[in-house]
Amino acid sequence: MSTLSLPNRGRDDRRVALLFLAPALVGFGVFYVYPALLGAWYSMTDWNLLSEPAFVGADNFVTLLHDPLFWNSLKVTGYYVVLTITVQMVGGLFLAALMHRLTRSVVLRSLLVVPWLVPNVTVGLLWMWLLDANLGFFNHLLTGMGLDNQGFLTAPDLAMPSVSMINAWTSTGYTALLLYAGMCLVPKQVYEAAALDGAGELRTFFRVTLPLMRPILAFVLVVSLIGSFQLFDTVAVTTKGGPVNATRVVYYYIYEQAFTHFKMGYASAMALTLVLILGVLTFVQMRMLRASTSDLA
Repeated sequence: MSTLSLPNRGRDDRRVALLFLAPALVGFGVFYVYPALLGAWYSMTDWNLLSEPAFVGADNFVTLLHDPLFWNSLKVTGYYVVLTITVQMVGGLFLAALMHRLTRSVVLRSLLVVPWLVPNVTVGLLWMWLLDANLGFFNHLLTGMGLDNQGFLTAPDLAMPSVSMINAWTSTGYTALLLYAGMCLVPKQVYEAAALDGAGELRTFFRVTLPLMRPILAFVLVVSLIGSFQLFDTVAVTTKGGPVNATRVVYYYIYEQAFTHFKMGYASAMALTLVLILGVLTFVQMRMLRASTSDLA
C-alpha cells in the first residue's frame, strides 16, 4: 500500500518576524517619526512654549534665510567639522594601522575607547580646567618653557581649534577601533601577494588597505559627519558660544532660540533645515565613496 506524500511547503515566517520587530518599530515611530513630524509642524508656527502655536506658513524659513547668525553658525560648524574629522581620521588610521601591524592587544583596544565612554560634559569640564588661562596645566607648561599664557577657550582664534581638539581626543580611539575592524576584514592573502610584488608598508597601506576599506571608511565618515554637526555639550560647558560667536555652532544656536528666546517655531525651522543639509551631505558622501560596493566581493 503506497503512501501519498505531499510536497513540503516553505513556512511563512513574516508574521513571526513582524511580531519580533514590533517593539523596535513602535519605539522608532514614537521616539523618531512622531517627533520629526511634530517638529516639521512647529517649523511652520509661531510658538513660545507658553501659548498655543500659531500657523505662520513659511515665515520662519524666510527669517532664517536673512539671519546672519544662523549662517555664521553654519560656517563655524563647518570649520569645526573639517578640523575634527581630519584629526579623527588621520589619528584613527594611524592607531588602527599600528594595532593591525604591531599588536592586537585587547587591553590596548579597551584603553583607546575609554575617552569615548566618558560623558561629554565631564570631558568638557576636565579640559576647561586643563586649558584654563591662569590655572590650567597646559599654560603652566608654556610658562615653564618661557612662553606666554594662551587663552585656549577665550581667544577667538584658539577657541574653536581647542573645542575641536577636545572632541577629537574623545572620539579618535573609537574611530580607530572601527577602522581596525575594517582592516581585519582584508584577507591575509592580499597582503602576501603585495609583499611578493615588493610593495613596502606605505605602498601596501595606500594601494591595498585603504581601497579595500572603502565601505568602512564611508561608514565612519558619515557617522563622524553627523556626530560633528551635533556638537552641543562641549560648547555649552566650555565656551557657551563665545568668544564673539567663535564657537556658536548651529546646535547651540538652535538651543538658544528655543529655550533662551522661546522661539520654538523658529528653532524647529532651523533644525529641519539642518536635517536637510545633513541628508544632502550624507548622500554626496555615499555616492562619492561608492559605499554600497566593495572590492573584496
